[in-house]
Amino acid sequence: MATAKKAAKKTAPKKAPAKKAAAKKVVAKKAPAKKAPAKAPAKKVVAKKAPAKKAAVKKTAAKKAPAKKRTPNAAFMKPLTPSGALAAVVGAAPLPRTEVVSKLWVYIKKHSLQDKANKRNINADDKLKAVFGKAQVTMFELASLIGKHLR
Repeated sequence: MATAKKAAKKTAPKKAPAKKAAAKKVVAKKAPAKKAPAKAPAKKVVAKKAPAKKAAVKKTAAKKAPAKKRTPNAAFMKPLTPSGALAAVVGAAPLPRTEVVSKLWVYIKKHSLQDKANKRNINADDKLKAVFGKAQVTMFELASLIGKHLR
């Protein structure tokens, strides 16, 4: 067995010795070229740097200044009286537009009137059909249709 291993080692081809790197040629240094007199001065190209300092200043300024609380538009907060058809859904008391829309969504969710396949559509029941004027509306039409029933 030992001889078989030795025979296998002897038959394996030996690697060729690595070639030596070619010697570098020495290049003589050339004399610097003579410059012709310049007629106009050359413009310097200045690389623009990113405004890193400005961004840091903005962040610190935002932290120091207290955030202004947003005030709601007075037109949205003015109480309006709903029509008889809309009063059947949201109540007869004067309400701002925002509250009317909120109460309408509470009614829609409570009676599960959103379309199952497309949640953006609202299927009207008898009370809502009187407000909307059609059997199905999209949520984007909701505010414009309600506006007709508020005074």
